[in-house]
Amino acid sequence: TMDGPEPPIGDGSAEPFFAAIRGARLAALAGEPDYLVINKTIRVIDGESVYEAHPSRCLELDVTIEFPHPRIGRQAMKLEIPRESFLSELSAARTFGFVHEVESLREKGLIQGASMKNAIVLDDTEILNGPLRWSNEFVRHKMADCVGDLALAGARVRARIVAVKPSHRGTVTLVRELARAGTLQSGNGSPPAPKKSDRGAMVYGIEDIMKVLAHRYPFLLVDRILEIEDKRIVGLKNVTINEPFFQGHFPGHPIMPGVLIIEAMAQVGGMLLMGSLDNLDTKVVYFMSLDNVKFRKPVKPGDQIIFELEIVQIRGKVCKMRGVGKVDGEVVAEADMAAIVRDR
Repeated sequence: TMDGPEPPIGDGSAEPFFAAIRGARLAALAGEPDYLVINKTIRVIDGESVYEAHPSRCLELDVTIEFPHPRIGRQAMKLEIPRESFLSELSAARTFGFVHEVESLREKGLIQGASMKNAIVLDDTEILNGPLRWSNEFVRHKMADCVGDLALAGARVRARIVAVKPSHRGTVTLVRELARAGTLQSGNGSPPAPKKSDRGAMVYGIEDIMKVLAHRYPFLLVDRILEIEDKRIVGLKNVTINEPFFQGHFPGHPIMPGVLIIEAMAQVGGMLLMGSLDNLDTKVVYFMSLDNVKFRKPVKPGDQIIFELEIVQIRGKVCKMRGVGKVDGEVVAEADMAAIVRDR
């Protein structure tokens, strides 16, 4: 039982609680979990905390934090949240605090058990009790906070949530909006089965994409493959305000550069070409030409671009494709492109 305003802090992370759960006897509950799903974008602003929640088949978090401290600064992280990724990527990330905040919190009856052993403690310039468990442990802990606050929904949330400077109060406000606008899905709550190609390949998530494409942050511009057939592919790019190019294109009026829209389209096309090859780690796709490129509408933060590409001609190792990008069903860009597969 709890008789105080705060639960035990452990080492400042969620890991001790998971260790206790793993050490206990677990019993399966009857029935299936409930899921909270949304069918439209939900936006919440609470002070400096800004959130966007988009429809998704699972819980995805895209979190950015920013503190005016030389050891924290700006950190960002994206992650899908099945149980395994929470355990391996987030559960051991510790809370953190600043020396100048300690006395005011203790005067309020909080953090009575705080010490150098159960939090990352910082003064004005340094970490007083390093080392960190990850170089970006701060944003990992904030992401773990979001997962815990989302549990207040009373159901498993299915949404892609973009959070800038999240706070407990802000995330709880988001939960209220999700509960108000969302739908509770009972039963087994299983997402729609992914579409299969003639090759039997299922939808690619980001980890699968990274096994195929050589691109990495900040130049990996495709987040998921939705459909794949022998000569056709559908993929998506989630565009968030956290994209580094928005800092300069343009301040106060963020627009995704057209060349990067085409690059994202090309990467989806590269997934189609590479998907038919063996020994992927020895191959790379080079794009040779672009024709009939047209930009129809600007792409802004919060948009989700759906790319559809189709092979129109293959001659030897050279492939020609026709691609189109859409946001909310409206064409934003289109292009004809030629590519060749080479050994690395």
